[in-house]
Amino acid sequence: MRQIIIIRRETKADYRTVETLVRESFWNVYQPGCVEHYVLKCLRQAEAFVPELAFVMEKDGEIIGQNVFVKAEIACDDGASFPIMTMGPICIAPAYKRQGYGKILLDYYLQKAAEYVCKALCFEGNIDFYRHSGFVTAATYGIRCHGLPEGADSSFFLCKELVVGALKNVQGEYAAPACYFAAAEQPEEFARYEATFPAKEKLILPGQIFAEG
Repeated sequence: MRQIIIIRRETKADYRTVETLVRESFWNVYQPGCVEHYVLKCLRQAEAFVPELAFVMEKDGEIIGQNVFVKAEIACDDGASFPIMTMGPICIAPAYKRQGYGKILLDYYLQKAAEYVCKALCFEGNIDFYRHSGFVTAATYGIRCHGLPEGADSSFFLCKELVVGALKNVQGEYAAPACYFAAAEQPEEFARYEATFPAKEKLILPGQIFAEG
């Protein structure tokens, strides 16, 4: 049977479905449980959020993927500020991972971000996946990640020019927008929000990079 895949703008009616999708996708991946669904909820209320670049992927009418973009900047070493964007949380439903949907979704987003006149992106991710869509380590451009000690492994901190040459004369430091730290800064609000979802077991697993927060 022919599958129907579409990518469309997220609507308010999608919010809970998308947050549930994000929760399922990130659960026990980076820490016991996850906070990405709450981060997404808070991002939508942030001034830096770009609603024009909030899309979902549907397969046969079911939402199986999503991503969002947020305005950010590079604090340049010469004192200037260079506007860029960051993205995520980006995810594909667990049942559809490693089937090519993630790259389809990502490449669509990159095209739309470029049309929105976004010159470059910085974010944290796995270079082994994102290199296939043209990402490189941000150090390639002389861009540092805020809070990362000198000499520390920065292979997770990625960058992509959406306008060729946009970062040619840009060197400096990137800091993730404050809205990404909502769960850590609002623990009671997060706990109340998390309680509205069905209970799931939190597990400590190999490869996790954060302790339960």
